[in-house]
Order: sequence, then C-alpha cells, then structure tokens
Amino acid sequence: MFSLIWLIPAIPLAGFLVLAVGGAHLTRKSISAVGVSSIGLSASIAIGTALQFFAAPPAGHAITQQLWTIFNINGLRANVAFHLDALSLLMVLVITIIGFLIHVYSTGYMREERDYARFFAYMNLFIAAMLVLVLADNLFLLFVGWEGVGLCSYLLIGFWYHDPKNGAAATKAFLVTRVGDVFLAIGIFLFIANLGTLHIATLSRLAPEQWAVGSSIAIAASLLLLGGALGKSGQLPLQVWLPDAMAGPTPVSALIHAATMVTAGVYLIARMHVVFNLAPSVMFIVALIGGATLLLAGSCALVQRDIKRALAYSTISQIGYMFLALGVGAWSAAMFHFMTHAVFKALLFMGAGAVIVALHHEQDLYKMGGLRHRLPVVYFTFLVGAASISAIPLVTAGFYSKDMILYEVWASDKGGALLWTVGFIGAFITAVYSFRIVFLAFHGEAKSSVKTYIGKSMTIPLVLLAIAATFVGFLEIPRTLLHAPVFSHFLETVLPYPSLVNASVSTELVLQIASAGIVFAGIGAAYLVSRRTRSGSSSTYLPAGVHALLLAGFGFDWLYDRLIVAPFILSARANRNDAIDFAYTGAVQIVEEAAYAARLTQSGRLRWYAAGIGIGAVIAVAVVVYI
Repeated sequence: MFSLIWLIPAIPLAGFLVLAVGGAHLTRKSISAVGVSSIGLSASIAIGTALQFFAAPPAGHAITQQLWTIFNINGLRANVAFHLDALSLLMVLVITIIGFLIHVYSTGYMREERDYARFFAYMNLFIAAMLVLVLADNLFLLFVGWEGVGLCSYLLIGFWYHDPKNGAAATKAFLVTRVGDVFLAIGIFLFIANLGTLHIATLSRLAPEQWAVGSSIAIAASLLLLGGALGKSGQLPLQVWLPDAMAGPTPVSALIHAATMVTAGVYLIARMHVVFNLAPSVMFIVALIGGATLLLAGSCALVQRDIKRALAYSTISQIGYMFLALGVGAWSAAMFHFMTHAVFKALLFMGAGAVIVALHHEQDLYKMGGLRHRLPVVYFTFLVGAASISAIPLVTAGFYSKDMILYEVWASDKGGALLWTVGFIGAFITAVYSFRIVFLAFHGEAKSSVKTYIGKSMTIPLVLLAIAATFVGFLEIPRTLLHAPVFSHFLETVLPYPSLVNASVSTELVLQIASAGIVFAGIGAAYLVSRRTRSGSSSTYLPAGVHALLLAGFGFDWLYDRLIVAPFILSARANRNDAIDFAYTGAVQIVEEAAYAARLTQSGRLRWYAAGIGIGAVIAVAVVVYI
C-alpha cells in the first residue's frame, strides 16, 4: 500500500476536477457519487496504508515517495514528494475518515442546494489541499497545500455569495489568515537563507547542529512559524475570522473546525518541534497564547445566541488547549486532543446542523427548546459530543485527551501550576458552554415546531461519530487506570516525550479528581444558567456590560476596525488618484512636453535651421576653448 500514498491526495483532487469541469452535466446522484466516493477511496487507501504501517513499519518508521521535481536552483530543491510517518499518518486518517463522514452528511444537508456540484467540488479540493499539506516532505509543497486550504476556506465560507454578509465573512477569513501566511513565507525564506534547504527532515537535522539553543536565529524562525500557525488555527490575536466563518454551510463549518484548516497550525508546530525546542522563550509564548485563547474564546462561547457561533468559539478555545500543550512540550498530548477534538467537534457541528435543518434553518438558541423528544437521535448523539468536549470522566474521549494535557502541563519542566490553573478554569468554562447549548436547544419548553425530519444520510454519521467520541479515548489510558499509552507510543518515533519533573501516579490521580469535580460543577452551572435565560433576551447571570463584551468577542473586531481597517480606508480615499501613479503619469507628461518642444524646432524654415547650427557651433567652440 505504500506505493499508493500519492493516490490519497490525488483521488480527491480528481474528484474536484470532474465536478468542476463536468458537474453541470451530472445528475445529483452522480455528483454525490463522485464527491463522496472520491473521499471514501482516499480514506480506504489511508486505512490500508495504516494497517501495513502497523504490521510492518518501514525502515526508520517513515517512507518518502518522490514523484517529480518542481525546481532545482543551485542545489535548492523542491519536489512533489510525500513523507509518511506516524504524525502525517495520524493526520491523514483523521482528515479522510472525518471528511468522508462529513461528505455523506452533506448529501442530506445540501440536498436542496442549487449549486450542488460546486459545493462538492470545493469540498474535495479542500480535503486534497489539506492532505498535500500534511504529507509534504518540504516546506514549499507544504506552503502550496497551506495556501490551497486558505483558498478553499474563502470559497466555502462565501459559498452563498449572493448575501453580501457571506462574502464579507469569506474575505475577512482570507485576509486575516493571509497575515499569518506572510509570516510563514518569511520563515521559509529564512530557512533557505540560513540552512539552504526546504526539505523538512534535513531542516530538523541541520537546525540543532547550526543553531544554539536560545539563539536569535532560532527565536526568529520559531516566531515566524508561530505567526503562520496563529492565523490558520485562529489563535490570539488572529482569531477574529473564525466565528464569522459560520456564514458557510454547516458541513463546511464541521470540516474547517474538525479535520482541516484550524488544525493546520497545530500540525505545523508539531512537525517543526525541533526548531521550537531551540527557542524556549517562544515555547513559553506558545503556551501563554494557548492559555489566553482558551479562556477568552471559552468565555465568549458562554453568551452566544447562534448555536454555530457558540461552537466556533468552542473550537478556538479547544485549539488553545492544543497550543498550551505544544508550549510545554507535550507534543503527543496536543495531537491526541487534536484527534479526539476532530471527532467530537465534527459530531457537535453536524448535530447542530441537523437541528438547524429540522427547524428550517433556525440558529438562535433562544428560539429552540424541547427537541430531545422530537429529535431523539440528534439529542443523544449531541449529548455524547457535549459530554466528550466537557471531559466527563472515564466514558468520553475528551476526558483522556484533556486530562493528559492538564497533567503534562502540571508536570512538565516548561509548565507548572499557573498554566495548569488556566487549563483547569478552561475545563469549567467548557462544561458550562457545552451543556448550556444542550439545555437551551433540547430541554425546556418547545419554542418552535419541527418542520423537517432528517434522513439516514445525516443520522448515520452522527451515530458513528458518537461511538468514536466514546471509545477513541481508550487509545491513551493513563497510569491511574490500566496504563495503556498506545497513542503516545505510536507517535514516539516522531514526537519526543515531554520532560516531566513533577510526575507521579498520586499527583495525576488528584488532578483527575479535581478536573472531574470542576466538570460536574460546570454542568450544574450550565443548568442554572439555562433556567435563568429569558426567551429572546440577554442572559441574566452576567452584568450587561460584561455580557456585551463577551458577545462581541472582547471587542477585537472593533479594535481592528479602528486601528487598521478605518485608517486604511481613509488613506485609500485620500489616495483616490494614487500617488504612485502620479509619479508615472508625471514622467509621461514630461516626455510629452519635451516631445512637443522638440517638434516646434521642426518648422521647415531654413533660416532657423542655419541659426541653430551657428548657435550650436559657437557653444561647441566655447566648450572646447574654456573647458
């Protein structure tokens, strides 16, 4: 199966080409077949490759498949080459399997959509770009996939482009993520200038040899990579695009937030962990940003009325947990939470989409209620997702991944009690906002009638994801239970274990008991909050000013509008005639005037020609004599 690695991104790309070129001539059933089967085939090859990887690992636990050379300039080489190791295999499995379930779900969710073929074409291209990103063996090809993901996010967020708000949301996502992309591009040039290669494995070998720990060049490289990661993963201060990305169809939200775009930054830092280890100060910044983001975004999720917007802030917060883990060197813990988050966040978004469809595209939580009896399958699967993201002990995947992060943050030599406290408070906030959604949408009195009942194409993926959200956490069982660290052992060939200085079974057990208690406290608080929330009005459990601040995402949009957007618009209006063009048009006018003046000398009058020759001769003689 290793020889078929190239087909994993190639088949979704082929599906995109078929749908983009011939989609207008295909029936809806044919469009569904092409869109879904291409991802299904890719997932099948990925699973087969994984089985071979487990049964007979390649030499060095990694394999590279080179197809052709993109360029080779004085030894600086970039190939279309795919590198498969434990980390990229994990990413490929999550992207293709979750992506396949989302595609199946989309056949039901988008069944009445006019641009059916365009939707699946974009979705296939999105997954193909993400697969290129995670399989790339060099930074150039990684950047191609990185930009491809950004392009597809623009196309999908603005899918319903007839509404100007959707176009504005897509543009905002494109521009904000481009800020991070500029940092990444500069970082790539820095690697070329200092290490002379784009090959990731070679970079990882040369960087520790040529750069000292804490050196300015290592810090600069790490900061530039971090800048790229912040944009794609929606972390402070570039998180403002992600809530507005809810303008796209719900399957798009599930794909962006669960398996593709927002995890690209997490993957980049994990893949380049050797460089980050050379910059301890940057590692601390990563942890601080992750901690601050998880608290800020989690707090904003507490008050959102739009069910999808609440889940969007939830995603920002959960990615913050991953950054917190990355910052303390808990690489495997971050990737484990990436995997569990992909499952339960896809489940939550798809469950929310089922509710939205059933209520004829109603997204306001305050207009929902009582749905547990009318949508029992959606209710129980959504409940499983909420329980998992809240990390209810023992029976949810989120418990094992989040507690792994909290323990390693506490015990790591780069972590400590302060960072652990941030994550601990975040666990309480997570439980509150997750079960607030459950209580508002599914419990209480019904506020609207169910107008549409969902079909099997939407319920089957929900059930499968609910099962995964329950059992996938058993891949990393802590020492306080049976101690079966299957997941971290699998990744140890790529990602090192963190340096734990305060590690003990008793400490881990105490931390788990504390986090379990705070989770149940959060669920209780969510119940009280939902009871005190008045229909159609703001929540009463927070002061009006605080509520408004959280609803507005701490005013980051307001701040950026005044510091960046408004001055730019003002300067553009002042420069309506374009000062740069003025320089070029001025040069043209000077040439035109000179030509006009020269034309006047061509009068056709012989006496003026003779006078001109005489004056010129006098000037020439004077120059020779006196100079």
